[in-house]
Amino acid sequence: MADVRERVGIGVALAVCAVAEQSVRDAGALLPYGLLLCLFTTLPLLVPHVGLAAVAVAAACLTSLAAIGGFTAAACAALLVALYLVGRDGAYALAGVLITPFAVVALLPNPGVIARVAAVLAPVAAGTGIVRWARTQAERQSAAEQAAGATLLENTAKSERARIARELHDVVAHHISMIAVQAETARLATPGMPADGAKRLLGIGDTARTALTEMRRLLGVLREDAGETRQARKPQPGLAQLVDLVAETRETTGSTVRLIVSGPVAELDPGVELTAYRIVQEALTNARRHAPGTAVDVELHYTADGLSLRVRDLGPGPRDDVRPDAHGLLGMRERAATVGGELRTGPAPGGGFLIEATLPGRPA
Repeated sequence: MADVRERVGIGVALAVCAVAEQSVRDAGALLPYGLLLCLFTTLPLLVPHVGLAAVAVAAACLTSLAAIGGFTAAACAALLVALYLVGRDGAYALAGVLITPFAVVALLPNPGVIARVAAVLAPVAAGTGIVRWARTQAERQSAAEQAAGATLLENTAKSERARIARELHDVVAHHISMIAVQAETARLATPGMPADGAKRLLGIGDTARTALTEMRRLLGVLREDAGETRQARKPQPGLAQLVDLVAETRETTGSTVRLIVSGPVAELDPGVELTAYRIVQEALTNARRHAPGTAVDVELHYTADGLSLRVRDLGPGPRDDVRPDAHGLLGMRERAATVGGELRTGPAPGGGFLIEATLPGRPA
């Protein structure tokens, strides 16, 4: 809006100057066609569309040059302003087209001082506008890149905070809860325990429960910072969600993934089910990474003591030159150990790679 008001002011001022200049040339008796040429060479600056305004001013100046052999200095100023605005809008092709006729006119014999000045300054005016346009574009591009970088950094930080919160909930909080349970169990189940020992175990349990409460509060803060709302939080997955995990893996990879369940199905401790789910999840990720496209079998065998878990793929298995923890095997072993289970990995009979885990029904 401010740009339009400035153009209107410049156009009206140049029109007044053009009329005064032409009146002086006509010795005080301004002829009708002279008045029209003065208006046509300056007032088009009022047109909202910059390109149309520039074309109209250039055409009027050339018409004046052909009709009366020249045009006013105010008309020359209007032409230079129009060319600058065209260049500032990035229409450098149109600017080149408008400059060309005046360059040709400057080569003619006796084109007039004002026409020659217009031919010399027209490329300068257009070039100045183009430089301004290029600088503006570069500033916008830099601002966009900075905004994108800031957004990416913020999203990365949020994702990392959410990952830390999940790991703390899955691993550390589980350990602390086990400390509380074991302390309480030892205090109540150990016959003949001295009163001082029972008091100490009670203190251990209370401290563990307090730490667990504080950790949950901190996890809530982390999740809030990560942009997770309470409505977006979901219960921790268990063995019932393995069907969805296998189906999702099958859809995303196109591999044949089978879920085989045997034995008397029973509900296990939530911590054990979460551990089994995470082991299967990591094993499927390894298969996708190291044996893409191969078939994978996930076997769950319920026993009287707990769960026997096997994940086998038909790929080549991890290379010998890669550290075992690079495949997440160390993390799987730690998960199994947190609930009192065991995990074994190695080449499968007949080819492929095998991950076996034995998990108790309840944490040891």
